[in-house]
Amino acid sequence: MEDNLDALACIDIPDHQLSESPNSRTIEIGQWVITARTNPISNAQELDTLQKQLSGLPLPEMTFGNNSLELEHKASGWKYQFTTGNALKGVKNGELGEGDGGVKVGHAEAWMQSRTGPSSQTPMPKTVPTKVYDWTYTTTYVGHNLPPSPSAIPWIPADPENPSHRIPMAELNRRDPIMFYAEIPLFEDELHDNGSSHLIVRIRVMPTCFFILSRWTLRVDNVLFRTFDTRIYHSHRSSPPLVVREMSGWEAPYQHVKRLLPRKDDFTPLTDPGWVSKVLSDLPAEISQGEGARTGWRGLGTKTEVVILG
Repeated sequence: MEDNLDALACIDIPDHQLSESPNSRTIEIGQWVITARTNPISNAQELDTLQKQLSGLPLPEMTFGNNSLELEHKASGWKYQFTTGNALKGVKNGELGEGDGGVKVGHAEAWMQSRTGPSSQTPMPKTVPTKVYDWTYTTTYVGHNLPPSPSAIPWIPADPENPSHRIPMAELNRRDPIMFYAEIPLFEDELHDNGSSHLIVRIRVMPTCFFILSRWTLRVDNVLFRTFDTRIYHSHRSSPPLVVREMSGWEAPYQHVKRLLPRKDDFTPLTDPGWVSKVLSDLPAEISQGEGARTGWRGLGTKTEVVILG
């Protein structure tokens, strides 16, 4: 314990500047300007505008259209951002096809069969056309370059033999001082009481680095769990400046995850994205990133990329 305290005492806090407004916070550190914007849920007019921009996609119940996280590297002009609108652009708006990971509510198929099977005495109810879209709001959004970022600075595949192209979890697990922290919800929907779909972005800036976790989590009750994480890491010591981006998708049947509850009579962890993500990532990769829940979702697997800003 004393060794840990001594180590923390030896960490120099670099020069930085913090600024705040009612709905945003900014830290300037080295060549970086990082701004987190957190606002109330979008109002009706803002929702109408966003829906038009998304070609009529029905929006989640809780849409935080004015929230964002923005990174700017002043020396190179490179900018990167997470926004609600761009995240929802990744949701399939239209008929789902191969790779989209389409999901049916657990009782939907039985409900349909009870009305269309040979022994059915009940005719199908009359229906009206509705907007076809991915009602689970599945998205593999990883953030996006913000114009006018130089197009000559592309993301490239990480070199697995290069230690600087990996996210050092040991460093992130240290109890280093946190100079800046923000939690930015982008959207959430209860899926008509059939589960939950939500996306939240978190950032913390430490004396030696910054780290971003964007986590989208899906729970469809009695059907499946699905998560998509984007982790972004930068060491202030990297030369030339380097940003690492790791993107991972996992999926498993609902009952498979439910069997792993610490207490069989306590279902609370099933609504905890952190617990669900840990369970899915701890499962053998051939299950949670291969077979998944047999939806054929293209988001399964892990990919790491880097961008060099020197």
